[in-house]
Amino acid sequence: MCRWLAYSGTPIRLEELIYKPRFSLIDQSMHSRLGVETTNGDGFGVGWYPIDGPAEPALLRGTGPAWSDANLREIARSTVSPIFLAHIRASTGTAVQQTNCHPFRYQNWLWQHNGAIRDFSRLRRDLVLAVDPELYPSMVGSTDSEVMFYLALTFGLRDRPVAAVERMAGLVESVGRAYGVPYPLQMTVATTDGDRIWCVRYSSEGHSRSLFYSTATSALHKLYPENRQLARLSDETRLVVSEPLGDLEGAWQPVPESSYGVIQKGDDELGHFEPAVP
Repeated sequence: MCRWLAYSGTPIRLEELIYKPRFSLIDQSMHSRLGVETTNGDGFGVGWYPIDGPAEPALLRGTGPAWSDANLREIARSTVSPIFLAHIRASTGTAVQQTNCHPFRYQNWLWQHNGAIRDFSRLRRDLVLAVDPELYPSMVGSTDSEVMFYLALTFGLRDRPVAAVERMAGLVESVGRAYGVPYPLQMTVATTDGDRIWCVRYSSEGHSRSLFYSTATSALHKLYPENRQLARLSDETRLVVSEPLGDLEGAWQPVPESSYGVIQKGDDELGHFEPAVP
């Protein structure tokens, strides 16, 4: 499958999370500890929102392994952002091509996914036909992940993100079971509009891929008052990851099964996720 991270908070260089931690995303691309595959080398991507730039995020995606891409290293070293998504891909069957690399972008929205729609080749036609005709021309890849994104957009992602993802999941499960697929959906998802980040951990079988969120930065400041890296981060800073980037005690909490979270200014949210047939 894949590994990803989602960051919001004090503006930082992308390399601070993609390259520098002990178990950075680059390390996970070669030596994932919690993923289905140890190696995630079927492409990568990072989408970020400039500090004072346009609302639409910038996007860099490549088809090679993240660990050897010179352009990713240059961008990560020189780019500062207050909110970004990053992803390393292990294909579940669709082609290794740039249009299949995450994150996916539509206007000011980004989307990334770890998991799969099982038997996607059989379900694909029915699912794609449910995408809003006005959105369909923007779909350029062949992955289940991009179809999930455009279904969520169809069901109102821009207005009610959690409800839209629940309707997307409900449709996937309904179509899958009509084709005799007992556990159609496996996903951890992150999506953002450049202001807030929504994350979901869910699977039809109730045994989802790993997902963690960082402990409140204010609590970490009290636990580790001498830690210079933590001292630079505001209390609003939060990180969600497929697997922890380090082993600092108390720094990571597992996202509960069948849950969604919202990273936002003020208090974050954590709630129950339940697919809904649209």
